[in-house]
Amino acid sequence: MARSDSTPPDSHRDQHLYQQLADDIAEGIHAGLLRPGERLPSVRRTCAQRGLSPATVFQAYAQLESQGLVEARPRSGFFVRIARRAPRSSPQAAQPRDEATPVAISELVYELLGSTRDADVTPLGSAFPAAHLFPFEALARSGARAMRRLPAARITGALTAGDEGLRQLLRRRYALQGTSLAEEELIVTNGAMEALNLCLQAVTRPGDVVVIESPAFYAALQALERLNLKAVEVATDPREGVDLDALAALLARQPRSRQVAACWFMPNFQNPLGALMPPARKQALVELLAHHRVPLIEDDVYGELHAGARRPPPAKAYDREGGVLHCSSFSKCLAPGYRVGWAAAGRYAPVVERLKMSTTLATALPPQLALADYLAQGSYDRHLRRLREALASQRQHALSLIERHFPSGTRVTRPQGGYFLWLELPSLVDTLELHRRAKVHHISTAPGLLFSADRRFTHHLRLNVGHPDDPRVDAALRLLGELAHELLRGKLRPESIIAPCRLPKSCMASTPWACASRPHPRPFLKFITMPRAETRACGSSSCGPRRPACV
Repeated sequence: MARSDSTPPDSHRDQHLYQQLADDIAEGIHAGLLRPGERLPSVRRTCAQRGLSPATVFQAYAQLESQGLVEARPRSGFFVRIARRAPRSSPQAAQPRDEATPVAISELVYELLGSTRDADVTPLGSAFPAAHLFPFEALARSGARAMRRLPAARITGALTAGDEGLRQLLRRRYALQGTSLAEEELIVTNGAMEALNLCLQAVTRPGDVVVIESPAFYAALQALERLNLKAVEVATDPREGVDLDALAALLARQPRSRQVAACWFMPNFQNPLGALMPPARKQALVELLAHHRVPLIEDDVYGELHAGARRPPPAKAYDREGGVLHCSSFSKCLAPGYRVGWAAAGRYAPVVERLKMSTTLATALPPQLALADYLAQGSYDRHLRRLREALASQRQHALSLIERHFPSGTRVTRPQGGYFLWLELPSLVDTLELHRRAKVHHISTAPGLLFSADRRFTHHLRLNVGHPDDPRVDAALRLLGELAHELLRGKLRPESIIAPCRLPKSCMASTPWACASRPHPRPFLKFITMPRAETRACGSSSCGPRRPACV
């Protein structure tokens, strides 16, 4: 029962109670339980629920107002203040275990990402940008033109290394971007994934240890799993990529019997973080690995999708000893579905070419010729400029939607290229459950646990924001934010903010949540760790019956 105002106050006790109430409500606001514009419980209701005097409640609300968290509206009450948010922070860098881990991720990838192929699904979990961003009609004309000129004898005479005309055009692009290649080191493959897999196979044997980023592209994990390799994850900054100090320490600690066989990194717009390694760090990375004689498999499929004035150089540009196996493709920047990639494999090129010959023999000639003709027409860079502008605009638009609709405490990357955003949600939001709930609404996502050998990123999420002009995307991002709020509200019960349980000191419960009536120093946090089945009366004669807010 609330005290009347005529009751002499205990100043020390009142100070503790109003501060506790203010702290509880503030934490509820920060956790997203009480959202901007939402009305706080009335003073009368709070008095009844908490057993406080009106003066104590007013004092708590006044403190919240002075902190800028709530505002008083005449004749309406107190409301959570609608304030202009500062930009969300970037996700924190992971601190993975320095241990070799067997990889078993493929079944989970198939289970969770199978729906991204359905046309009626909003593809926030997809690996590709929107199809309308690519010049398929121009590519078709190039293909028809190239095939009309093709001598019949060449159709069956294509070499394993690939069409020489396409390889010359690729070497020319490398040179214009400041990277010189040996004439015979470039091998055309069936997409970048074949290039990466062949390179990985060329430098490892079953049981070897491979260093990957944390988080890492799930296809890299699948490749390690297929070849029976073990993964060691290294700390990776969301903005600047692999932590070289952590990598150097890891390489120095490896026992001679279990030395690292290779590193698989994405220095340009890493998937899923979007991190861009600065040029000086790329050079230091190449020199560090050369010192330890560890080959670098460089996945550079997003390098052309930069938002800056110039393409960032690959790590391959700093390779002087042939230890960098640079892999890329046209799948993300020009021609998805054509499955034309390549490997500039340095001193390992002969091994990669032999592996290619013994597996797929050669890459289909017609798509190679279509791409060579298209590149020769001089349209590629003009297409890339339009593509980069569209992706950069959509990326900013998606960031603004995430700012408005996702729970407070959500962190998000701000990459300088590519089309992925990596979100770190409040720790109570299980993104696997969020994925499953979104799937009911025909929205695909890529939950964070796909991006680690030990499935650590349970409250992280990768979103594909490379679909401008898709009217479904805005609604999907808003709904995804709402679903995240629902999950958070399910873990943090709102009624516990205003109705904490109180119990005499004689309660004999052995743990803070053992008794359904016991007070908790931070009442609503009680519901984070207290499953319903574990609440029970403690057996003390002084304990009252269980209250609904406790259960």
